[in-house]
Amino acid sequence: MASIEMIVAARARLRGHARRTPLLSSPFIDELAGRRVLVKAECLQHTGSFKFRGGWSAVSALDPVVRSRGVIAFSSGNHAQGVALAAKLHGVPSVIIMPSDAPKLKIANTRALGAEVVLYDRATQDRDAIGAELSAARGLTLIKPFDEPQVIAGQGTTGLEIAEQADEEGINSAEVLVPCGGGGLSSGIALALEASAPAFRVRPCEPDGFDDFTRSLASGKIERNATMTGSICDAIITPQPGNITFPILQRLAGAGIVVTDEEALRAMALAFVRLKIVVEPGGAVALAAALFHGDQLEEDNVVVVTSGGNVDADIFAEALARHG
Repeated sequence: MASIEMIVAARARLRGHARRTPLLSSPFIDELAGRRVLVKAECLQHTGSFKFRGGWSAVSALDPVVRSRGVIAFSSGNHAQGVALAAKLHGVPSVIIMPSDAPKLKIANTRALGAEVVLYDRATQDRDAIGAELSAARGLTLIKPFDEPQVIAGQGTTGLEIAEQADEEGINSAEVLVPCGGGGLSSGIALALEASAPAFRVRPCEPDGFDDFTRSLASGKIERNATMTGSICDAIITPQPGNITFPILQRLAGAGIVVTDEEALRAMALAFVRLKIVVEPGGAVALAAALFHGDQLEEDNVVVVTSGGNVDADIFAEALARHG
């Protein structure tokens, strides 16, 4: 299981490789939200998302002989790029299984990082089965996108930075809103904050119709999504919570918050206009929750993670045209 000791060790391995992303603020954002909002801009991380942290953590933790055979991952794009870059920097091959409807930018970037990309239909094909078959055939090590302790540990380094940066801002308690798919980032941050800032509480944020974590936390058991398509928030669409991540968030997180695609688009536009950052739809759901669902928040201080910025130009242009 993932632990604070693993997160601290992952941070040591990430030192000199990952960016310490900034904690941004804007009086305009604060006014709209009705509280103080600090934005942890993981969209400025290498490969444009927090996923580089987990990718590097997992690849760097492998035995050198095992690592030399190569790694494989499945992802809609951000985990793909994180693992591909980590593998490239370690000088080992990578195979990435991606849904055919993933943003073109994410597919192109993954290939540009040297990975072999295998596309599949997320509505009719099982990516886990494809990954298991390729792993066995080629001797590759599978690096799961969220239900993997070393990946969770890498993502948890975000939480260590949030605790330090919030302390520098004089904040000693806050709700931490995190975009949530399978829960790797949310659970890693929750574990880190439990140890370094126990008055901070994670709130997972999801798109409407793909709120498996929100429903699971409410019911006390793992709930599945009815479908795998139908939202622009591709980065955080997963079948269900992870077997490792769910118990962590069940113990440490507050209730989930659900936002609409339209709210995510509006949050993208506001992030660009007020914070000067580019955020993809799935990466904007936590900011949307802070801005448009303040009635579900209890703290005067909110830390929002903008988890990724890998958005196709047409979607970003639509967000600005409608809400910029």
